[in-house]
Amino acid sequence: MATATKKAPTTKTTATSGKKGDFKDASLKQQGIQRIEWAEADMPVLSAVRKRFAKEQPLKGMRMACCLHVTTETANLVRALKAGGAEVFLCASNPLSTQDDVAAALTLEYGIETFAIKGEDSRTYYSHLAAVLDKQPNITMDDGADLVTEILTKRKELSKNVVASMEETTTGIIRLRAMEKEGVLKFPVIAVNDADCKHMFDNRYGTGQSTVDGIIRATNRLFAGRVVVTLGYGWCGRGFASRARGMGARVIVTEIDPVKALEAVMDGYEVMPGAEAAKIGDIFCTLTGNKHVIDAAHFKVMKEGAIVCNSGHFNVELNLDALRKLAKSKGEPKPFVEEFELPSGNTIYVLADGRLVNLASAEGHPANVMDMSFAVQALASEYAVKNKSKLKAGVHQLPREVDEWVATLKLETLGLKIDTLTAEQKKYLGSWNEGT
Repeated sequence: MATATKKAPTTKTTATSGKKGDFKDASLKQQGIQRIEWAEADMPVLSAVRKRFAKEQPLKGMRMACCLHVTTETANLVRALKAGGAEVFLCASNPLSTQDDVAAALTLEYGIETFAIKGEDSRTYYSHLAAVLDKQPNITMDDGADLVTEILTKRKELSKNVVASMEETTTGIIRLRAMEKEGVLKFPVIAVNDADCKHMFDNRYGTGQSTVDGIIRATNRLFAGRVVVTLGYGWCGRGFASRARGMGARVIVTEIDPVKALEAVMDGYEVMPGAEAAKIGDIFCTLTGNKHVIDAAHFKVMKEGAIVCNSGHFNVELNLDALRKLAKSKGEPKPFVEEFELPSGNTIYVLADGRLVNLASAEGHPANVMDMSFAVQALASEYAVKNKSKLKAGVHQLPREVDEWVATLKLETLGLKIDTLTAEQKKYLGSWNEGT
């Protein structure tokens, strides 16, 4: 993973220094508590899970290593896991996504050792992964599969003790399915991202809103009238395209999947190859989970002032090494904005070092949508523990009942009711001999 840029102060620390956790500043604790409680107020489903967990202790005796974005919403997730009886250790899943006040509050107020500092360099990032793995976890929770990868490549002795892992990103699931296909995955992994109450809401509405928010905070540029290129039309791409259009942008979608491309067309967007879109776009955002989606050939033809960013998990979606080689000069006009002047004279602006712009230059997904994702995440942990003797090594789906429970409770918290089937309707749906 590439190091963080100068735009976010690089901090070199040692996670194994003997103190509890590794975070930036203890004086931020009270601010972190206030912000965690603010998010909690908009997470009623997760609060209900935490209340039940505190009573039933379904995770008692478990040691959990969590590699997640260290935000106020994540804080409420790990609080729920701890309430369920688990001993929880947290590190960041991205060098730029940590909220330093949250890391301080979790360690000092809530008793959850947290190893995360916003802007940490690559060496520190991996030392923090090592710190949580040093706790000898029997459950891991990933946002991008870095912990699982570390276990399978550098800490193989830990795999025999891992009951299960949870993965909540599209990128992580891609990596895990590749591990499963190659036969190297040694324990079961729950594909939290595949749950409907995760990807249909978190990926679409959460990513959509927070990505627009991140771009605006970094640049203060108007979306209305701009040509916004959405690279990838999965759930995250759908969400971003929708929100960009809602802001008045002309939205272009690029895709490699013919079905998704056709869906984008019928949703009312322009669809074209990335090479064509590169010539006319004002703002570009990658949301694919793949590598070098924007490459040297794209950068060469971009017009003056083009803004480029990524909302996929890893910054490899942008070939920044190629851009740096192309550029004849570069600068940093403002925080989280790096400018590259090309030989043509055109300037390209890259946001947040190509990392998740919604978390690096904004606050990530709103609590209300993470309420569902993290309720699913917590329930996935309970499911894994209850079924540890039945789950084989590989990637597993959560039962449909988990989605239905989370959605039902979310509707209740919104004050909404829905219909239920009558006895006659249930009988009809379960039969085949009644026709026209």
